[in-house]
Amino acid sequence: MTAGLAPLTMFGPDFPFAYDDWLRHPSGLGRLPAERHGTEVAVVGGGICGLVTAYELMRLGLKPVVYEAERLGGRMRSVRFADGLDTVADLGAMRFAPAATTLFHYVNRLGLRTEAFPNPLSPAAGTTFVDLNGRTHQVSSADDLPPVYREVGEAWQRTIADGAEPELIEAALRGRDVAALKTVWNRLVAELDDQSFYGFISRSKAFASFRHREIFGQVGFGAGGWDTDFPNSILEILRVVLTGAEHDQQRIVGGAQSLPDGLWKHASDSIFWPAGTSLATLHPHGPAPAVTSITRCGEGLRISTADGHRDYPAAVVTPQVRLLATRIDVEESLLPTEVWTAIERTHYMGASKVFVATDRPFWKDAQGPRLGMTLTDRLPRSMYLLDDGPDCPGIICLSYVWNDDSLKLGPLSLAERTDLLLRRIARIHPEVEIRARIIGEPVGITWEDEPNFLGAFRANLPGHYRYQHRLFGQFRSARNGLFLAGDDVSWFSGCSEGAVTTGLNAVWAVVRHLGGSSHRDNPGPGDVYDDIAPVTLPYS
Repeated sequence: MTAGLAPLTMFGPDFPFAYDDWLRHPSGLGRLPAERHGTEVAVVGGGICGLVTAYELMRLGLKPVVYEAERLGGRMRSVRFADGLDTVADLGAMRFAPAATTLFHYVNRLGLRTEAFPNPLSPAAGTTFVDLNGRTHQVSSADDLPPVYREVGEAWQRTIADGAEPELIEAALRGRDVAALKTVWNRLVAELDDQSFYGFISRSKAFASFRHREIFGQVGFGAGGWDTDFPNSILEILRVVLTGAEHDQQRIVGGAQSLPDGLWKHASDSIFWPAGTSLATLHPHGPAPAVTSITRCGEGLRISTADGHRDYPAAVVTPQVRLLATRIDVEESLLPTEVWTAIERTHYMGASKVFVATDRPFWKDAQGPRLGMTLTDRLPRSMYLLDDGPDCPGIICLSYVWNDDSLKLGPLSLAERTDLLLRRIARIHPEVEIRARIIGEPVGITWEDEPNFLGAFRANLPGHYRYQHRLFGQFRSARNGLFLAGDDVSWFSGCSEGAVTTGLNAVWAVVRHLGGSSHRDNPGPGDVYDDIAPVTLPYS
């Protein structure tokens, strides 16, 4: 945080509603008619969105029934290495910006500990290696980089300054000035909706050199290279870089899955449920199994699984929306045609990760060969070094790759991937014997190959703003009790903050659908929607 200034948070810009304030307000998120207390509501999906939704519905006095096809946590998936190692790898979400204040509301409520994530050129990384076109540079900060890299960083800053009015947006975000924020952002949406990320930088005079664009794409700044995002809408990128979503990112000690697992077990402070009631106690046999279909049943909804069906007055559906077109048979009339079109057009990023555990974090030794966070144009693309202390095993994320690079790894077994990546890394760090340090078996994932995900997260293409508008606003316009939520419904591509906030939208919608309302002193997102709604672009 800049001294003397309010913090930069993910407040808007499309829908500038203060979810963090709404959560903290002493009047709570709403009230239900007494006869509705204990009513069952289906929550499809046990990721962070589904569990926040279920947790808040429980606190309001409802009985959420969580359905989960695999394991709780969704893409907050932390897995332990074999051989009983008390060390975990985060296969999905692994770094979170404090600007995600709604997400951190729950991190803090559970008392989870965080520490700085070792992003490139950050103090937490210590040493960063930048390997491009066969040349490797070992640096501690951006000031240590060769001049051409600093030129690329300056070109990016100039491009943002010339094309996105960052100072005005930052001031509006820090001051939570809705009118000022929407004045600037709504104009940018109209101007840039049809612009790709690559088109945005290539039209900038600051990026006139292809060499600069190539370096920016391969190794980038912040969390790493940007070229896998080049085809995506520039609006997706601006939402991240202008709201502080890449600043001071943290990792959750013990694994990101500690957050959804904690919400599952956390005792409710509901005035309806007995002390000690949690989602876990409401589900003594665990979550309900995978949903196979959703249909109308009278004035309610029928949720079917391989084991049978149950009827509900309302349901919140949180998995990636593409599953509604593939794995879950949803009665077509439950969603408007324009929403189905938006579901079909939703574009997703693919991603793969491979982790190994080492006997200890040997890269922190004062003597011996040096190893550090590595950015490269070779197949690993980015390698991260993590640990839970000097007496614990080390964790190396050998590779975190996207889209085309992920497709290269997809057909390979985990053993083949690990061998390939270690051989590529050895060309960058020939003096370091990583293989000799590995303990246990590697772990990894390719999210596009996971049948209940089919991709890592949504990333809109140019021209997709109108589709996102339909998905995001569905919670307010639905009349049949079916509400969509999740990070792909939100405005923030691949951010857990978006998953949480759309879950809270659904909580507001369920309360209203069941005859309840927000407290007049603490209006919810649907109550003020018309006043701060995302800008509507012309359709014809």
